[in-house]
Amino acid sequence: MNEKELEILNNINDYPEYLSQRELASRSGMSLGMTNAVLKRLVQKGWLMMRKVNNRNIRYVITPAGMEEITRRSYRYFKRTLKNVAEYKDKIETLILKIQADGYDGLVLVGSSDVDFIVEYLCMQHSIKLVRRDSEITDSTFMLYAESYIPDKTEKKDGVLFLQDVFV
Repeated sequence: MNEKELEILNNINDYPEYLSQRELASRSGMSLGMTNAVLKRLVQKGWLMMRKVNNRNIRYVITPAGMEEITRRSYRYFKRTLKNVAEYKDKIETLILKIQADGYDGLVLVGSSDVDFIVEYLCMQHSIKLVRRDSEITDSTFMLYAESYIPDKTEKKDGVLFLQDVFV
């Protein structure tokens, strides 16, 4: 199953009320022609049934095999996500242990991050103060710029790191 097929199946699953091909195309970000081709392919694979409501309207129903495929894909995605979280945790933990060894007793995460919960958890685990206010920043506070906040790289100095560099 490719991404377009999964997108169509997910849309039909999420919106079980009648969806026209035009609405499916719009929700999936595909052209009407591409949506039509994907729907036909899903029917051929046995993951989708088309039922005629009247001469102008067709209703799409996910088959048990289609639901099984959605579940299988969701499970694989979930496993990949957990693997990535474990890798990020290990890399962030290595960073926190290094900054602690370098004499820093606090860390400030500048900007919002998708992994801020990992940073917060590991700071707590390793007794590093997670600084939340500018007034709490001291010379022994390590600056970690989140992936959403990218200052000029010329500002890089000791005690400052870009989060995306941790994952390289």
